[in-house]
Order: sequence, then structure tokens, then C-alpha cells
Amino acid sequence: MDSILAHETLLWWLAGTSLLTFIATLILVPFFLVRLPADYFAHDKRLHVPWAANHPVLRPALLFIKNCVGLLFLLAGILMLFLPGQGLLTMVMGVVLLDIPGKYRLESWLISHRPILRSINWLRRRAGRPQLILDAKKTTS
Repeated sequence: MDSILAHETLLWWLAGTSLLTFIATLILVPFFLVRLPADYFAHDKRLHVPWAANHPVLRPALLFIKNCVGLLFLLAGILMLFLPGQGLLTMVMGVVLLDIPGKYRLESWLISHRPILRSINWLRRRAGRPQLILDAKKTTS
């Protein structure tokens, strides 16, 4: 008990961070998941990114920002596996935002698991958006 009381400030910071990430994910994860195109996972390969032809200076800046946000979501999702929050959904959203080799295959594999797909489609239904479309062969239990 003495060791816990000796680190009381650290515990308050962890509690505050946990509460902040929980509230942020309740707002941001659904915001991004409902904005995915319904056919985002219906193809074998990733489709052309609409903003890829932007200005040569603007594109790297946007990629850098998108990857930073994706990494933040991924790390927050990993933390939320141990702290309160929507850990798996946050991790999926982080992976969606990152630009890494094999990303689309990893996204498709994650989204093909019924609990994850069911959760995302529930959010999309509540927002009045169509369900995500997958190949029938991709869906697993």
C-alpha cells in the first residue's frame, strides 16, 4: 500500500489519461469509421487514393499528418486493451490511417472477423450509413 501511495501523482495522471482517451475514442473512432466508403474492403487491392494527385509539397505533408494520427490511434488502441476504451476499433482505425506495406491485406483480415465487422456496421447503421461490403470468402468467425 505504501508503494501505491508513493506514486499517487502517477496514478492520477494515468487515471486522467485513461479518461481522456476513453472520451476521445468515443467521439473520434465512430467519426472516422462511418466515413469509410461502404466498398472500402470489397476489392482485392487498394483503390487509388483520391488526394494522391495533390500538389507535390502538399501530398507529403498530408501523408505525414495522416500517418501521425494513425500511429496515435494505434498506440491508443493498444493502451485501451488494458485501459477503458474501444481498443480493437481504435487499433483498426489507426491501421486504416497508416501507410505501411501490406496494410490493405491486414485491414481486410482484421475487418473479416465477425465481431469487429458487426461492431463497425452497428456504428454505421446508427449514423445512417450503409454497411461495409466484403467478399463472402473474406468473412471469418
